[in-house]
Amino acid sequence: MALMAAAAASMDDHDEYAKLVRGMNPPRVVIDNDACDDATVIRVDSVNSHGTLLAVVQVIADLNLFIRKAYFSSDGNWFMDVFNVTDRDGNKVVDASTISYIQKTLESDDWYYPDARNTVGIVPSSEYTSIELTGTDRPGLLSEVCAVLTSMGCAVRTAELWTHNTRVAAVVHVTDSSSSGGGAIEDPARLSAISSRLGHLLRGHTDVRAAGSSLAHHMDRRLHHLMLTDHNHISGGGAAAAGESRTEVSVTSCEERGYSSVVVRCRDRPKLLFDTVCAMTDMEYVVHHGAVAAEPGGGAYQEYYIRRRADGLAVACDVERRRLVRCLEAAIERRTTAEGRNCLELEVCAGDRAGLLSDVTRAFRENGLTIRRAEISSTAGGEAVDTFYLSGTQGEVVEEETIEAIRKQIGEATLRVKSNGGGGAAEERRRKDGGGGEEAGAGTTTAFIFGNLFKFYRPFQGFSLVKLYS
Repeated sequence: MALMAAAAASMDDHDEYAKLVRGMNPPRVVIDNDACDDATVIRVDSVNSHGTLLAVVQVIADLNLFIRKAYFSSDGNWFMDVFNVTDRDGNKVVDASTISYIQKTLESDDWYYPDARNTVGIVPSSEYTSIELTGTDRPGLLSEVCAVLTSMGCAVRTAELWTHNTRVAAVVHVTDSSSSGGGAIEDPARLSAISSRLGHLLRGHTDVRAAGSSLAHHMDRRLHHLMLTDHNHISGGGAAAAGESRTEVSVTSCEERGYSSVVVRCRDRPKLLFDTVCAMTDMEYVVHHGAVAAEPGGGAYQEYYIRRRADGLAVACDVERRRLVRCLEAAIERRTTAEGRNCLELEVCAGDRAGLLSDVTRAFRENGLTIRRAEISSTAGGEAVDTFYLSGTQGEVVEEETIEAIRKQIGEATLRVKSNGGGGAAEERRRKDGGGGEEAGAGTTTAFIFGNLFKFYRPFQGFSLVKLYS
């Protein structure tokens, strides 16, 4: 107890000092639509602390903006970065409310306290109970979990599920459907009962815990953290589907500066920078310098100069180097596991009601489909808008007859097929539109060794873990 009190006092002292320093040097954010012909330029200067880069990138990622180019540096106590961003259609960001949100959020002191917020973005909440699950993936798993939650009076408000390397991680936010006001489930006896039921469902595992206070999560950060601690990067090779480019990660020593250089090449996509920076932050590495760029043919190039947070040293040995490579590969690939050639992307819209998610997922299971990824949400107007990435149990394409059977089974809902096994065709069209394939970008070498770093931006089967938070 004394050690806990001392640690809390130390954190309080650190936070107060950080607030003082930041109060004397508040963050400066400039959003410029004139500096670049084809992108909006966001410049951020602030006092540096561990997690600052991730906090900034998170704001951009949450708005679904595409980072076309970026440079960042945080040597010493000052953090400086520049992002060239567009919307998903490749246009500049011109919406006044979006620009105002970016400006106000990045200039807010509260956004930059990762030690107080936790590296996975945990802040107090009383609106819902958060359930976390990690374990071995198997068909019908989400359906079984949803059925248990429904029977226990839990209404699923939002949820996200990722699968990768035969593993699954999920964060589910539930409210009390037995109460007229909803809200978090706070009764310890009821939380214990939910844990017990889930424990029975998950076939006798021994790690079911309920926390004493309600917590809210940034879902993507939490899912990355859960899969990292679940050793998802060890479970398999994570190879890309046939015909798709594989993520390439290399870690080399930069002895003259005392850094480790990390180079990443992969297919470009939204939230790519967030995923790589989140992985390194969770692994307790500090990014001192870095630059990223979209390459011709749809590729992406990223280069980072990092040190360990604990001792300020570079990556020390081959074992640590291999672990860093595998973790970065997993962090990049796990979000896109469901975007292979054989996956059906299905959007389900319906009036929200108790048991809806359980009914929908049961329909998938009864028609022999496996959920590869899921994004569940409920709107303020009482509508459920859920997106599922589905395939057959062996990864095969979902047939049209199966889709129609699901449509009849859950007739109250509107089903929209956003894509069905067309990932390869879409990618081929994108490559042709871009004037070349991955090969076109393969010969492009972007090196940012310190002498020319600034040229990059010239103007400047059961679960092993269940947690309930309520």
